[in-house]
Amino acid sequence: MGLFSENLEKPLLPYPQHVSYKNALSLSKYSQKTLAKNVADYYDRWKREFLILQKGDYRIATDKTDTTRTVSEGQGYGMMIVALMAGYDRDAKQIFDGLYRFVKKHPSEICGSFMTWQVPAKKGESDSAFDGDADIAYALMLASAQWGDKGEINYKNEAKNMIKALSLLVVGRKSNLPLLGDWVQQDGEKYNQYTSRSSDFMLSHFRAFYRFTGDKRWLNVIKATQYALVAIQSHPSNQTALVSDFIYHDRSGYHPTKRKFLEEEDDSYYYNACRVPFRVGLDALLNGDKNSLSIAKKMTAWISKESHENPDKIMSGYRLSGQVIGDYASAVFVAPFGVSAKLDSAKQDFFDKIYEAVKERHENYFEDSVNLLSQLIMIDAFWDPTSG
Repeated sequence: MGLFSENLEKPLLPYPQHVSYKNALSLSKYSQKTLAKNVADYYDRWKREFLILQKGDYRIATDKTDTTRTVSEGQGYGMMIVALMAGYDRDAKQIFDGLYRFVKKHPSEICGSFMTWQVPAKKGESDSAFDGDADIAYALMLASAQWGDKGEINYKNEAKNMIKALSLLVVGRKSNLPLLGDWVQQDGEKYNQYTSRSSDFMLSHFRAFYRFTGDKRWLNVIKATQYALVAIQSHPSNQTALVSDFIYHDRSGYHPTKRKFLEEEDDSYYYNACRVPFRVGLDALLNGDKNSLSIAKKMTAWISKESHENPDKIMSGYRLSGQVIGDYASAVFVAPFGVSAKLDSAKQDFFDKIYEAVKERHENYFEDSVNLLSQLIMIDAFWDPTSG
Protein backbone atom coordinates (compact mmCIF):
# COMPACT_ATOMS: atom_id res chain seq x y z
CA MET A 1 0.00 0.00 0.00
CA GLY A 2 1.35 3.39 -0.94
CA LEU A 3 4.91 4.01 0.17
CA PHE A 4 5.17 1.35 2.85
CA SER A 5 8.22 -0.88 2.89
CA GLU A 6 9.78 -3.39 5.25
CA ASN A 7 12.98 -3.52 7.29
CA LEU A 8 14.51 -0.21 6.32
CA GLU A 9 17.69 0.73 8.17
CA LYS A 10 17.72 4.13 6.50
CA PRO A 11 14.69 6.32 5.79
CA LEU A 12 13.00 5.62 2.51
CA LEU A 13 11.97 9.26 2.09
CA PRO A 14 14.76 11.38 3.59
CA TYR A 15 14.34 15.09 4.15
CA PRO A 16 13.84 17.16 2.10
CA GLN A 17 11.16 15.58 -0.03
CA HIS A 18 9.87 17.76 -2.86
CA VAL A 19 6.20 16.84 -3.06
CA SER A 20 4.25 17.83 -6.16
CA TYR A 21 1.20 19.34 -4.51
CA LYS A 22 -2.02 20.00 -6.38
CA ASN A 23 -3.06 23.60 -7.15
CA ALA A 24 0.09 24.91 -5.45
CA LEU A 25 2.38 27.90 -5.56
CA SER A 26 6.08 27.59 -4.80
CA LEU A 27 8.10 30.12 -2.85
CA SER A 28 9.70 32.35 -5.46
CA LYS A 29 12.64 34.03 -3.74
CA TYR A 30 14.77 31.07 -2.62
CA SER A 31 16.22 27.91 -4.12
CA GLN A 32 15.00 24.54 -2.85
CA LYS A 33 18.41 24.03 -1.26
CA THR A 34 18.17 27.29 0.69
CA LEU A 35 14.60 26.58 1.77
CA ALA A 36 15.60 23.12 3.00
CA LYS A 37 18.49 24.59 5.00
CA ASN A 38 16.29 27.31 6.49
CA VAL A 39 13.77 24.76 7.76
CA ALA A 40 16.53 22.43 8.99
CA ASP A 41 18.02 25.31 10.98
CA TYR A 42 14.58 26.06 12.45
CA TYR A 43 14.20 22.37 13.34
CA ASP A 44 17.57 22.30 15.10
CA ARG A 45 16.56 25.16 17.38
CA TRP A 46 13.12 23.62 17.95
CA LYS A 47 14.83 20.42 19.10
CA ARG A 48 17.20 22.28 21.42
CA GLU A 49 14.40 24.18 23.09
CA PHE A 50 11.60 21.63 23.34
CA LEU A 51 12.89 18.05 22.96
CA ILE A 52 13.49 16.56 26.41
CA LEU A 53 15.30 13.27 27.10
CA GLN A 54 13.68 11.67 30.15
CA LYS A 55 14.72 8.28 31.50
CA GLY A 56 15.63 6.99 28.06
CA ASP A 57 12.47 8.31 26.40
CA TYR A 58 11.69 11.62 24.70
CA ARG A 59 8.94 14.16 25.15
CA ILE A 60 8.09 17.63 23.85
CA ALA A 61 8.01 20.33 26.52
CA THR A 62 5.25 22.95 26.37
CA ASP A 63 7.53 25.79 27.47
CA LYS A 64 11.14 26.62 26.72
CA THR A 65 11.88 27.85 30.25
CA ASP A 66 9.68 25.58 32.39
CA THR A 67 10.10 22.25 30.62
CA THR A 68 8.21 20.10 33.13
CA ARG A 69 4.93 19.74 31.21
CA THR A 70 4.05 17.76 28.07
CA VAL A 71 0.75 17.36 26.21
CA SER A 72 -0.40 14.73 23.72
CA GLU A 73 -0.75 17.44 21.08
CA GLY A 74 2.97 18.15 21.46
CA GLN A 75 3.91 14.49 21.18
CA GLY A 76 1.88 14.30 17.98
CA TYR A 77 3.54 17.39 16.52
CA GLY A 78 6.94 16.11 17.56
CA MET A 79 6.50 12.64 16.12
CA MET A 80 5.31 14.00 12.75
CA ILE A 81 8.13 16.53 12.59
CA VAL A 82 10.87 14.03 13.50
CA ALA A 83 9.60 11.46 10.98
CA LEU A 84 9.58 14.10 8.24
CA MET A 85 13.12 15.25 9.15
CA ALA A 86 14.58 11.74 8.98
CA GLY A 87 17.61 11.67 6.73
CA TYR A 88 18.66 15.13 7.82
CA ASP A 89 18.48 14.07 11.46
CA ARG A 90 20.45 10.83 11.77
CA ASP A 91 18.94 10.28 15.23
CA ALA A 92 15.36 10.62 13.98
CA LYS A 93 14.35 6.98 14.43
CA GLN A 94 15.81 6.82 17.94
CA ILE A 95 14.03 10.04 18.89
CA PHE A 96 10.77 8.94 17.29
CA ASP A 97 10.79 5.63 19.16
CA GLY A 98 11.51 7.45 22.41
CA LEU A 99 8.64 9.86 21.81
CA TYR A 100 6.28 6.95 21.21
CA ARG A 101 7.49 5.03 24.26
CA PHE A 102 6.59 8.11 26.31
CA VAL A 103 3.11 8.10 24.73
CA LYS A 104 2.59 4.45 25.68
CA LYS A 105 3.78 5.00 29.24
CA HIS A 106 1.17 7.72 29.78
CA PRO A 107 -2.18 6.34 28.65
CA SER A 108 -5.58 7.88 29.20
CA GLU A 109 -7.27 6.42 32.25
CA ILE A 110 -10.44 6.01 30.17
CA CYS A 111 -9.05 4.32 27.06
CA GLY A 112 -5.55 2.91 27.14
CA SER A 113 -5.23 3.18 23.35
CA PHE A 114 -4.89 6.95 23.75
CA MET A 115 -2.41 9.18 25.53
CA THR A 116 -3.47 11.25 28.49
CA TRP A 117 -3.79 14.81 27.25
CA GLN A 118 -1.20 16.18 29.68
CA VAL A 119 1.75 14.97 31.75
CA PRO A 120 1.95 15.34 34.66
CA ALA A 121 -1.78 14.70 34.76
CA LYS A 122 -3.92 16.45 37.33
CA LYS A 123 -6.15 14.29 39.47
CA GLY A 124 -9.26 13.29 37.55
CA GLU A 125 -7.97 14.77 34.27
CA SER A 126 -6.03 11.86 32.83
CA ASP A 127 -8.13 11.57 29.68
CA SER A 128 -7.50 12.08 25.98
CA ALA A 129 -7.66 14.87 23.40
CA PHE A 130 -8.64 13.91 19.85
CA ASP A 131 -6.05 15.98 18.00
CA GLY A 132 -3.01 14.65 19.84
CA ASP A 133 -3.99 11.04 19.22
CA ALA A 134 -4.86 11.65 15.55
CA ASP A 135 -1.47 13.27 14.94
CA ILE A 136 0.28 10.42 16.77
CA ALA A 137 -1.54 7.89 14.56
CA TYR A 138 -0.54 9.79 11.41
CA ALA A 139 3.05 9.98 12.66
CA LEU A 140 3.11 6.19 13.13
CA MET A 141 2.08 5.83 9.49
CA LEU A 142 4.93 8.15 8.48
CA ALA A 143 7.32 6.04 10.56
CA SER A 144 6.16 2.82 8.93
CA ALA A 145 6.78 4.37 5.52
CA GLN A 146 10.21 5.64 6.58
CA TRP A 147 11.66 2.71 8.46
CA GLY A 148 9.46 -0.36 8.02
CA ASP A 149 8.10 -2.43 10.89
CA LYS A 150 10.79 -4.95 11.84
CA GLY A 151 12.37 -2.92 14.63
CA GLU A 152 11.43 -2.28 18.26
CA ILE A 153 8.01 -0.92 17.27
CA ASN A 154 5.67 -2.29 14.65
CA TYR A 155 4.53 1.14 13.54
CA LYS A 156 1.93 -0.19 11.11
CA ASN A 157 0.14 -2.28 13.72
CA GLU A 158 0.32 0.49 16.29
CA ALA A 159 -1.16 2.95 13.80
CA LYS A 160 -3.98 0.59 12.84
CA ASN A 161 -4.87 -0.04 16.48
CA MET A 162 -4.99 3.67 17.29
CA ILE A 163 -6.98 4.56 14.17
CA LYS A 164 -9.49 1.82 14.98
CA ALA A 165 -9.85 3.14 18.53
CA LEU A 166 -10.36 6.68 17.21
CA SER A 167 -13.08 5.48 14.84
CA LEU A 168 -14.90 3.42 17.47
CA LEU A 169 -14.58 5.63 20.53
CA VAL A 170 -14.08 9.30 19.66
CA VAL A 171 -16.18 9.85 16.55
CA GLY A 172 -19.86 10.64 16.85
CA ARG A 173 -22.01 7.61 16.02
CA LYS A 174 -24.64 9.79 14.34
CA SER A 175 -22.84 13.11 13.85
CA ASN A 176 -19.61 11.65 12.40
CA LEU A 177 -17.81 14.57 14.06
CA PRO A 178 -14.67 14.11 16.18
CA LEU A 179 -15.40 14.12 19.90
CA LEU A 180 -13.24 16.39 22.03
CA GLY A 181 -11.73 13.32 23.69
CA ASP A 182 -12.55 9.96 25.24
CA TRP A 183 -14.13 11.74 28.23
CA VAL A 184 -17.07 12.91 26.13
CA GLN A 185 -20.29 10.90 26.21
CA GLN A 186 -21.99 10.50 22.82
CA ASP A 187 -25.22 12.02 24.16
CA GLY A 188 -23.86 14.10 27.03
CA GLU A 189 -25.79 17.15 28.14
CA LYS A 190 -23.15 19.80 27.38
CA TYR A 191 -20.31 18.01 25.62
CA ASN A 192 -21.40 15.36 23.16
CA GLN A 193 -21.07 14.07 19.60
CA TYR A 194 -22.50 17.34 18.26
CA THR A 195 -19.88 19.57 19.92
CA SER A 196 -16.49 19.72 18.22
CA ARG A 197 -13.23 21.65 18.04
CA SER A 198 -12.70 22.96 14.50
CA SER A 199 -8.95 22.36 14.61
CA ASP A 200 -9.70 18.64 15.05
CA PHE A 201 -11.02 18.56 11.49
CA MET A 202 -7.83 16.99 10.12
CA LEU A 203 -9.12 16.22 6.67
CA SER A 204 -5.91 14.95 5.10
CA HIS A 205 -5.37 12.67 8.11
CA PHE A 206 -8.88 11.26 7.75
CA ARG A 207 -8.30 10.49 4.06
CA ALA A 208 -5.03 8.77 4.92
CA PHE A 209 -6.76 6.79 7.71
CA TYR A 210 -9.32 5.57 5.18
CA ARG A 211 -6.68 4.54 2.64
CA PHE A 212 -4.61 2.87 5.35
CA THR A 213 -7.41 0.87 7.00
CA GLY A 214 -10.21 0.68 4.43
CA ASP A 215 -12.62 1.90 7.14
CA LYS A 216 -15.26 3.88 5.21
CA ARG A 217 -16.30 5.60 8.43
CA TRP A 218 -13.56 8.13 7.75
CA LEU A 219 -15.24 9.15 4.50
CA ASN A 220 -18.31 10.06 6.55
CA VAL A 221 -16.12 12.03 8.94
CA ILE A 222 -14.64 13.99 6.02
CA LYS A 223 -18.11 14.79 4.70
CA ALA A 224 -19.44 15.87 8.11
CA THR A 225 -16.46 18.04 9.02
CA GLN A 226 -16.34 19.79 5.66
CA TYR A 227 -20.07 20.45 5.86
CA ALA A 228 -19.62 21.94 9.34
CA LEU A 229 -16.80 24.23 8.20
CA VAL A 230 -18.82 25.50 5.23
CA ALA A 231 -21.83 26.07 7.48
CA ILE A 232 -19.81 28.16 9.93
CA GLN A 233 -18.22 30.16 7.10
CA SER A 234 -21.69 31.00 5.80
CA HIS A 235 -23.38 31.40 9.21
CA PRO A 236 -25.55 34.56 9.47
CA SER A 237 -23.43 35.84 12.38
CA ASN A 238 -20.17 35.42 10.47
CA GLN A 239 -18.81 38.53 8.77
CA THR A 240 -15.50 36.84 7.97
CA ALA A 241 -14.60 33.57 6.24
CA LEU A 242 -13.01 32.30 9.44
CA VAL A 243 -14.39 29.63 11.75
CA SER A 244 -14.87 29.47 15.50
CA ASP A 245 -12.71 27.46 17.88
CA PHE A 246 -15.69 25.30 18.84
CA ILE A 247 -18.79 24.29 16.89
CA TYR A 248 -22.09 22.69 17.84
CA HIS A 249 -24.97 21.25 15.84
CA ASP A 250 -28.69 21.38 16.59
CA ARG A 251 -31.85 20.97 14.54
CA SER A 252 -31.28 24.29 12.81
CA GLY A 253 -27.72 23.45 11.73
CA TYR A 254 -24.15 24.23 12.78
CA HIS A 255 -23.28 27.23 14.95
CA PRO A 256 -20.33 28.68 16.86
CA THR A 257 -20.55 27.70 20.51
CA LYS A 258 -20.95 30.26 23.26
CA ARG A 259 -17.85 31.97 24.57
CA LYS A 260 -16.17 29.98 27.38
CA PHE A 261 -17.88 26.80 26.22
CA LEU A 262 -14.72 24.90 27.15
CA GLU A 263 -11.88 27.43 27.15
CA GLU A 264 -11.95 31.21 26.58
CA GLU A 265 -12.80 32.69 23.17
CA ASP A 266 -14.65 29.63 21.96
CA ASP A 267 -17.09 31.47 19.69
CA SER A 268 -14.20 33.11 17.83
CA TYR A 269 -11.22 32.41 15.60
CA TYR A 270 -8.61 32.02 18.31
CA TYR A 271 -5.84 29.70 19.51
CA ASN A 272 -7.60 26.52 18.34
CA ALA A 273 -9.10 27.55 15.01
CA CYS A 274 -5.88 29.33 14.00
CA ARG A 275 -4.71 25.89 12.80
CA VAL A 276 -7.66 25.38 10.43
CA PRO A 277 -5.99 26.99 7.36
CA PHE A 278 -3.11 24.53 7.85
CA ARG A 279 -5.35 21.48 8.38
CA VAL A 280 -7.79 22.23 5.55
CA GLY A 281 -5.17 23.63 3.20
CA LEU A 282 -3.07 20.50 3.56
CA ASP A 283 -5.98 18.36 2.38
CA ALA A 284 -6.36 20.49 -0.75
CA LEU A 285 -2.62 20.30 -1.41
CA LEU A 286 -2.20 16.56 -0.87
CA ASN A 287 -5.52 15.37 -2.24
CA GLY A 288 -6.77 18.10 -4.55
CA ASP A 289 -10.14 18.13 -2.78
CA LYS A 290 -12.33 20.90 -4.18
CA ASN A 291 -14.32 21.46 -0.99
CA SER A 292 -11.18 21.89 1.10
CA LEU A 293 -9.74 24.15 -1.60
CA SER A 294 -12.82 26.37 -1.48
CA ILE A 295 -12.81 26.60 2.31
CA ALA A 296 -9.11 27.46 2.41
CA LYS A 297 -9.24 30.03 -0.39
CA LYS A 298 -12.13 31.87 1.29
CA MET A 299 -10.09 32.15 4.48
CA THR A 300 -7.07 33.42 2.53
CA ALA A 301 -9.17 35.96 0.65
CA TRP A 302 -10.59 37.42 3.85
CA ILE A 303 -7.31 37.62 5.78
CA SER A 304 -5.39 39.03 2.82
CA LYS A 305 -7.93 41.83 2.48
CA GLU A 306 -8.15 42.42 6.24
CA SER A 307 -4.34 42.61 6.61
CA HIS A 308 -3.74 44.45 3.30
CA GLU A 309 -1.47 41.49 2.51
CA ASN A 310 0.88 42.48 5.33
CA PRO A 311 1.58 39.45 7.58
CA ASP A 312 2.51 41.79 10.43
CA LYS A 313 -1.11 42.95 10.36
CA ILE A 314 -2.53 39.44 10.85
CA MET A 315 -3.67 39.72 14.43
CA SER A 316 -3.92 37.03 17.07
CA GLY A 317 -7.59 36.24 17.05
CA TYR A 318 -10.80 37.58 15.53
CA ARG A 319 -14.43 37.55 16.49
CA LEU A 320 -16.55 36.27 13.62
CA SER A 321 -17.81 39.85 13.37
CA GLY A 322 -14.27 40.75 12.28
CA GLN A 323 -13.32 42.47 15.54
CA VAL A 324 -9.71 41.90 16.58
CA ILE A 325 -9.14 39.99 19.84
CA GLY A 326 -5.35 40.09 20.21
CA ASP A 327 -3.73 43.21 18.74
CA TYR A 328 -0.37 41.55 18.16
CA ALA A 329 1.07 39.24 15.53
CA SER A 330 2.06 35.66 16.36
CA ALA A 331 3.43 33.00 14.04
CA VAL A 332 0.72 30.57 15.08
CA PHE A 333 -1.83 32.88 13.44
CA VAL A 334 0.39 33.84 10.49
CA ALA A 335 2.14 30.62 9.38
CA PRO A 336 -1.03 28.52 8.76
CA PHE A 337 -2.15 31.13 6.25
CA GLY A 338 1.04 30.32 4.35
CA VAL A 339 -0.49 26.88 3.74
CA SER A 340 -3.83 28.25 2.53
CA ALA A 341 -2.20 31.05 0.48
CA LYS A 342 -0.11 28.40 -1.30
CA LEU A 343 -3.37 27.30 -2.93
CA ASP A 344 -4.22 30.62 -4.56
CA SER A 345 -2.44 31.49 -7.79
CA ALA A 346 -3.31 35.16 -7.27
CA LYS A 347 -1.53 35.29 -3.89
CA GLN A 348 2.13 34.69 -4.82
CA ASP A 349 3.35 37.93 -3.22
CA PHE A 350 1.28 37.34 -0.07
CA PHE A 351 2.55 33.75 0.14
CA ASP A 352 6.17 34.90 -0.14
CA LYS A 353 5.61 37.58 2.49
CA ILE A 354 4.12 35.11 4.95
CA TYR A 355 7.11 32.81 4.64
CA GLU A 356 9.46 35.77 5.09
CA ALA A 357 7.58 36.80 8.24
CA VAL A 358 7.78 33.40 9.96
CA LYS A 359 10.93 31.67 8.69
CA GLU A 360 13.09 32.93 11.58
CA ARG A 361 10.38 33.76 14.10
CA HIS A 362 10.74 31.91 17.40
CA GLU A 363 8.21 32.21 20.23
CA ASN A 364 7.31 29.17 22.31
CA TYR A 365 6.33 25.50 21.96
CA PHE A 366 2.87 25.87 20.41
CA GLU A 367 3.74 28.70 18.07
CA ASP A 368 7.04 27.19 16.93
CA SER A 369 5.62 23.69 16.41
CA VAL A 370 2.73 24.90 14.23
CA ASN A 371 5.11 27.26 12.44
CA LEU A 372 7.57 24.45 11.70
CA LEU A 373 4.85 22.15 10.36
CA SER A 374 3.50 24.99 8.22
CA GLN A 375 6.98 25.72 6.88
CA LEU A 376 7.45 22.07 5.95
CA ILE A 377 4.30 22.35 3.85
CA MET A 378 5.29 25.73 2.38
CA ILE A 379 8.58 24.25 1.07
CA ASP A 380 6.81 21.09 -0.27
CA ALA A 381 8.34 18.72 2.29
CA PHE A 382 5.22 17.36 4.07
CA TRP A 383 4.03 14.10 2.52
CA ASP A 384 1.24 11.54 2.79
CA PRO A 385 2.46 8.02 3.68
CA THR A 386 -0.51 6.40 1.91
CA SER A 387 -0.04 8.05 -1.47
CA GLY A 388 1.91 6.79 -4.42
